[in-house]
Amino acid sequence: MSRWGSRTFSVLGGLAALGGLAFALIAASPGAPPPEEPAKKTRPKGWPVKFEKPTDAELKQTLTQTQYQVTQHEATEPPFRNEYWDNKKPGIYVDVVSGEPLFSSLDKYDSGTGWPSFSRPLEKDNVKTKTDHKLIMPRSEVRSTHADSHLGHVFDDGPNPTGLRYCMNSASMRFIPAEKLEEEGYGQYKHLFEKAAKGR
Repeated sequence: MSRWGSRTFSVLGGLAALGGLAFALIAASPGAPPPEEPAKKTRPKGWPVKFEKPTDAELKQTLTQTQYQVTQHEATEPPFRNEYWDNKKPGIYVDVVSGEPLFSSLDKYDSGTGWPSFSRPLEKDNVKTKTDHKLIMPRSEVRSTHADSHLGHVFDDGPNPTGLRYCMNSASMRFIPAEKLEEEGYGQYKHLFEKAAKGR
């Protein structure tokens, strides 16, 4: 190869490296949305089902890295940079591991925190709480009953009539749109949205 050909490849290589660096800096910038992680294996459909929690190795294969860290290791997603914080579509939210119904869009409200917030669970038997001492002040951690997934925390500064704010991680949940409830195996909740639509 000639000296000029060698220099050309050197220049092109340098430009490629700079381009890669610029992309990395943009992706890491605070204002950039988190990169989407590819969906993995098919999630469970419908409830109730005979559920047996997968092994840790299986969960790593089934969940995205964010979903795994949040549900299994109590990680917290950044506010305003998660999937459902601003979702206004009608439907229900189910556990990403088990599929057990957790919350409804009918009880979702804008708490201004940047996380999806609900005034009450859709099915109280699918949600449990425990005291969390990880911060200076104790908090009430919220977990799913059957999958034991970490969901978020509940606070007593919510709206009436419950006065509660279930502050959840989007990564712990899967959203089922109202029009797909029957298809996804949650047809028993369809009437809630039909009733709400008639009451408008």
